[in-house]
Amino acid sequence: MMKTNHKISQVEDYEQYIGSEAVDRIRRKAQPLSDLHIVHVNSTYYGGGVAEIMSSLVLLFNSLGIKTGWRIIQGSPSFFSITKKIHNALQGSDINLTQLKKEIYETVIYENSIRNHLDHDMVIIHDPQPLPMINHFRKRGPWIWRCHIDMTEPNQELWNYLMQFIEKYDAVIFSLDEYKQKMNTPQVLFQPAIDPFTIKNKELTQDEIMERLDHYDIPTDLPIVAQISRFDPWKDPRGVIDAFKIARKEVDATLVLVGNVATDDPEGNKVYESLLDCKEDRIILLSYQDSALVNALQRKAAVIVQKSIREGFGLTVTEAMWKGAAVIGGNVGGIRYQIEDGKNGFLVSSVQEAAERMVTLLKDDQLRKNMGIAAKESVTQKYLLTRLLEQYLDMFHSFETAYRLSSD
Repeated sequence: MMKTNHKISQVEDYEQYIGSEAVDRIRRKAQPLSDLHIVHVNSTYYGGGVAEIMSSLVLLFNSLGIKTGWRIIQGSPSFFSITKKIHNALQGSDINLTQLKKEIYETVIYENSIRNHLDHDMVIIHDPQPLPMINHFRKRGPWIWRCHIDMTEPNQELWNYLMQFIEKYDAVIFSLDEYKQKMNTPQVLFQPAIDPFTIKNKELTQDEIMERLDHYDIPTDLPIVAQISRFDPWKDPRGVIDAFKIARKEVDATLVLVGNVATDDPEGNKVYESLLDCKEDRIILLSYQDSALVNALQRKAAVIVQKSIREGFGLTVTEAMWKGAAVIGGNVGGIRYQIEDGKNGFLVSSVQEAAERMVTLLKDDQLRKNMGIAAKESVTQKYLLTRLLEQYLDMFHSFETAYRLSSD
């Protein structure tokens, strides 16, 4: 391989946050696994938390000497329309699961299995889109299904259908204990994490922050309230707008909603377009894929909102807390694990509550500062990528032991 001057993050880069002992421990755990060839499979390279995690985690594995690949499945618009309905139904929506929809879903995955040669020592399949791929390979080692979705109340008809695939996996990873399901397949819990060195999360100068905001004509003369997430009904962007309209009766501010449209989410454009009638001078809607803008906005905003109705985990909350932002989050899913209400942020369950918390934070500079300090500390302690990396290493070791014993 040709040598270059490019650099990817190493575990040692995290020493300033996790300490030298943790770095040494991770190195020791990785060393016996250096012969493994691992692959992750999901449905998009960008847009959403899964792609965010994969783009950094896969590089970190390779930096430890563990050969790790990342594959993306391909599909038609009709396939991704069906898988979006499957995603929504796993979060509790109704679904009309016709035979034709099943046929399209399974056929596209079969085609992907022909294009992708997964003869790896370990295979990690992410979320429902590529789930049936396990039907089409002779396993060389463990296959693991990583489900990032809020599984509090999955649609039972859909779950029964998907179980024919899930039960063939060697383990299932969920984000939270309450997402566990009744099944014979072993279940483990990994909460997501962030990479502090990406363009989205690294430190920015004041000039860099202002350059990005000026580029998109985002005014800074009034405090900014922002929600940054995919344009998705589960993120309740209209509820954020309604809450802001109530809040600004008491305090002047600018609302900025920034979202992107992932390649595997055909609903995104419709949701964005449905909100355009809400645009005003002080209600700004932007649909861009710009990590530096996200970083700048999370650092500049007085208040960050993530008013989700369902949320598998909510990495946008983690990202904002890492930057010392005062965050208002929906009292659902993984957001409840990140925000300790009243200490490092606020949890809300209604438009009215969200409006009241906006007013409280916008009127109290010291409260915002104190919450931001506590928020960054909690992310440092719990939600940096090295913690997730180590959980994967521990799981790989447990499989290595089990497979070694079974072959003896």
